[in-house]
Amino acid sequence: METESEPYVRLASLRQLHQAMADMNTARSLADTLQTVADGAVHALGFELACVNLVRPDGDLVVAAFAGNPAAEALITGRVGSREAWDRRLSMGERWGDLVFIPHTEGWVLDDDDVPQWYTDGPAPRFADEWHPADRLFAPMYAPGPHGGRSSGELIGVLSVDRPRNGRHPGAWVREALQMYAFQAAIAISNARLRANMQRALVRLEREQQALRASEESFRQAFEYAPSGMAIAEMGGEQHGRILRTNDALCRLLGRPASAMRRYSFSDLVHPEDIGTLLRTSAEGGRAELRLGRRDGSYVWVSLRNSVVADAADGPRFLLTHVEDIEERKRRELQLAHRASHDSLTGLPNSAELRARLSARLCTRPPAGQPTAVDAMDAAWSHPVADSGGHPFDFPAGADPYDAYDHHVHAVAPEGDRDDGTKGLAVLFCDLDGFKSINDRFGHNAGDAVLIEVARRLSNGVRDGDTVARLGGDEFVILADGLGRADAQDLAVRLRNEIIQPIRAEGRAVRVGASFGIGWAHCGMTADEVLKSADERMYVEKRSRPKQHRRAG
Repeated sequence: METESEPYVRLASLRQLHQAMADMNTARSLADTLQTVADGAVHALGFELACVNLVRPDGDLVVAAFAGNPAAEALITGRVGSREAWDRRLSMGERWGDLVFIPHTEGWVLDDDDVPQWYTDGPAPRFADEWHPADRLFAPMYAPGPHGGRSSGELIGVLSVDRPRNGRHPGAWVREALQMYAFQAAIAISNARLRANMQRALVRLEREQQALRASEESFRQAFEYAPSGMAIAEMGGEQHGRILRTNDALCRLLGRPASAMRRYSFSDLVHPEDIGTLLRTSAEGGRAELRLGRRDGSYVWVSLRNSVVADAADGPRFLLTHVEDIEERKRRELQLAHRASHDSLTGLPNSAELRARLSARLCTRPPAGQPTAVDAMDAAWSHPVADSGGHPFDFPAGADPYDAYDHHVHAVAPEGDRDDGTKGLAVLFCDLDGFKSINDRFGHNAGDAVLIEVARRLSNGVRDGDTVARLGGDEFVILADGLGRADAQDLAVRLRNEIIQPIRAEGRAVRVGASFGIGWAHCGMTADEVLKSADERMYVEKRSRPKQHRRAG
């Protein structure tokens, strides 16, 4: 670089400066940019040594690039100087615009601080503006401020230069060129940092996207190839619950293609009796056991388990539903429940199930005008009142406990011996006549065959919804709601006529008779009281008929 004493600056020097600035802005990395800044100060500005001290995130400055002396570069590159020591340097010496010049007469106080330095020996100055080896010249590099000023932004580093080639202190032109160069270097370094951050962000984003793609692929494979059914449904909005995607296992389970499944929600597929269970199931993390419809019209028991999946931080949420086939387990449970509530020989409801069904129809408060064996109901005002299942009702203070039955349809009984038009819950107690002799003469296998056939005939002789139960031994009970006295008597006659027909047992025809007692259930009675009443009427009816009419041939 020419000195300011010359009347003009050579075009070659301007070209060198322009090329140095161009190289700074086209460097491919931050490290290349820093080295280019140091090299440009040597080749374009005419200094023998140049060092770029870069501000680190913790505020200290590290020697990031060096040019002009390989030995010095190896010695101090990468070394760190404290921010306090650098602030002291930049506050000393002479101000040459944005530059800081510390002459050797003042700089000796800095020889022992922690800033990395390269010392060279030399003779004392022979004239006033001769450069001394201990002179220091710093060009602070500031990030461009909001108004574009050179020193209005944050300090990002310091460019330090040493020993101009002409051996003199830089003149006005070189000082201006160094300031301009430091300003452009700050811009180039800021841009390089930005590019580096962007590259790191892009690399991180690409890695995250790769991880996301890998995660999505893992989810897809886990979803598609899961051994149990999986479905994704919309959550919220008008299309809440609509199925968006299903896996092969669910399609096979329901016998429906994936394209058809997307036209439904689970509420469209659930068994009508289970829709309440589905609606009561919480959408988030809910569980339910219910029946889903197959394409052939049948239903399969499944366990539904829901999980909420967020598509993005603020994006839509979806419902991931896991569908497990529990048909076999439910079948076993139903079999066990059926065995516990039904007679193993005849398949009819057993005594416990009979009492449960009868109790479910009765409440503890009798209808108005009906007699009751429980005359102490008034005492219930001071005691918890229970429903027919034994669960206590809770009443607010001052409330009438009888209000609990306001919505209950009371079971009533016809009054007197004549049919007054009242429809009630008839309880027919049936005892077989002559059954013991069949057991004694032909064996228990024949007796079992008779009981099975009697159960079949009784079941065929009643209406849908009526209950035929085996109380034990050769005793059967029929519950028939909505009958008057004449209806109940006609039913007993029809059933007796069916029973006395010949029965094939162990290769022979046998006959049994039947005695019926008709009792009436009404609220205020217990199940045992109802059965006892019907049993007593059966024995009255049995004793009132001639023996030959009661026994079978």
